[in-house]
Amino acid sequence: MVIRPNLALPLLLAGAMVGCRTPKLAPPPAAVTAAFEGMPSRLESHVRMLAETLAPRDSGHPENLDRVAAYVEARFRETGAKVTTQPYTVEGRIYRNVIAHFGPEEGPLIVVGAHYDTYGATPGADDNGSGVAGLLELAGLLAMESQHHPIDLVAYTLEEPPFFRTEHMGSAHHAKGLKDAGRRVKAMVALEMIGTFSDAPQSQGYPIGLLKLFYPSQGNFIAVVGNLGGFGLTRLVKGAMRSATPLPVRSMNAPKTLPGIDFSDHRNYWKEGFPAVMVTDTAFNRNHAYHEAGDTPGRLDYRRMALVVKGVREVVAALGRGDD
Repeated sequence: MVIRPNLALPLLLAGAMVGCRTPKLAPPPAAVTAAFEGMPSRLESHVRMLAETLAPRDSGHPENLDRVAAYVEARFRETGAKVTTQPYTVEGRIYRNVIAHFGPEEGPLIVVGAHYDTYGATPGADDNGSGVAGLLELAGLLAMESQHHPIDLVAYTLEEPPFFRTEHMGSAHHAKGLKDAGRRVKAMVALEMIGTFSDAPQSQGYPIGLLKLFYPSQGNFIAVVGNLGGFGLTRLVKGAMRSATPLPVRSMNAPKTLPGIDFSDHRNYWKEGFPAVMVTDTAFNRNHAYHEAGDTPGRLDYRRMALVVKGVREVVAALGRGDD
């Protein structure tokens, strides 16, 4: 996520100050709690598979993207989810999204997604192996309970340049397909880099110095980013995540014209009129190996990544409990 100064700063700061109530919720089932105990090591295993064994994962290596899609599909199927793929052709090559469905077919849909491609031939451990690993572990958690609302977990292809901001993004195909089908989407949550954390002073960067008055200097939090029409969803996501773990959660709502606010797959759901937010470690405002060869598995904090996944599970549950 990138944020640069512009005339929308007052609105940006207004978003920074939005609060939320942290609901008191019932504890998760014992099976979910047990699964969480081993999650950090499984997250690392997924990230190493993506960033090492299956690399490079850029659009110029479609055979490797096929291998990644097959890996994601196999892990989804292991949970017992209904799994489908969404293939499409770009410049004579076939690329595919992979979708795991939980719950009934009818009703307002909850979408959680993460892109599995990388920028060029970089390892992409945090960007976005971390998000995909989180998606795979979230699938395992959702499979342990009966889901009474339809949920799609989607692994997207072609989020990165040269296809970023084009109709060829995997998330653009998925969002447009839902719109064309007349499907109601209750909310979409994009997992965009969730693995970099630091307790060191001044480890969190801000492109606007005034933001330091509202946000921590330590990069030890996860951020929820929404647009100006999405204050309610941002509050819900922030509150649910805070209720589930001790991980600090910060939020921001800003105009989608502000650079960085729409720098992931949620942008395509906004385009189709669906409510959406991004959950992120703030990308290169914190991770200095962003889009570089140094974005490797050994740099990530898998314990706190697991807390993010646990928080997103509670987001899905909270969305399911809401009014249809």
